[in-house]
Amino acid sequence: MARRIGVHLGTAGGASNAVERAREIGANTLQIFSSSPRMWRAAKVDAKQCERMRALRDRHNVGPLVIHTSYLVNVCSQSVEIRKKSVAAFRGEIERALALCAEHLVLHPGSWKGMTRAEGLKLAAESIEKALDGLPWQGTQFSILIENTAGAECSLGGNFEQVAELVERLKSCAPVGVCLDTCHTHVSGYDIVSAEGYADTMKMVAATTGFDAVRVWHCNDAKAARGTKLDRHEHIGQGTIGVEPFRRLVNDPRFAHCAFIAETPVDEPGDEERNVKVLKSLVRVRLQ
Repeated sequence: MARRIGVHLGTAGGASNAVERAREIGANTLQIFSSSPRMWRAAKVDAKQCERMRALRDRHNVGPLVIHTSYLVNVCSQSVEIRKKSVAAFRGEIERALALCAEHLVLHPGSWKGMTRAEGLKLAAESIEKALDGLPWQGTQFSILIENTAGAECSLGGNFEQVAELVERLKSCAPVGVCLDTCHTHVSGYDIVSAEGYADTMKMVAATTGFDAVRVWHCNDAKAARGTKLDRHEHIGQGTIGVEPFRRLVNDPRFAHCAFIAETPVDEPGDEERNVKVLKSLVRVRLQ
């Protein structure tokens, strides 16, 4: 089985169309939004779309399917109203992910502004547990992936330790893992550019989340410099990370089980396919 390499795709005309689009551009995994990422209310997923998506994924061997949670969700907000809306919205995300047979649902942990980080961490874990309560995820391959963030002030998940803390709090009550983002890792201050820095950063991954917990890498180059905490994605090899760190990453045997998914800009037609091709061109090893 080849490395799983894909890109975030739109769902115009129905979620299942993204699978066909992935196949057309040479991707064997993909990420989508299950609803508008900037609206609280979301329509239910059409059962026919779910069935068609499953059939197309099976036919074309496209997977895992990763869904990214709406940007509005803040499970550790100090506002009771926002937190209540976030729990409801995240529950809807889980329901749609299960209906679509998605393997992973990626979540930004949120902002704890107005509280201590410890209070934010506690609220995030409680909110996620509430959102999952009573949903039939047992027996599925589904997992919630906590994504590391760019490290902006009051942003939960700005380092590996914070991601690991949240995973630890949740693992007894939820199917949970980790999504790491190369741009976020870079701009939050970790060195993944030099060979020595990459090795040191991987030691930190091993000491915090562990390699097995990492299920998805968001492969994004960065417009901003390391340590700036500015979350601005760039095309693979065209930013401040450069192409070689991605070559190291996609060939790292410790992440052979992962999906590598680009969330790169779409500045011109064909950009999605071009970034997938760049990532695929870096792979030296095929897995049996």
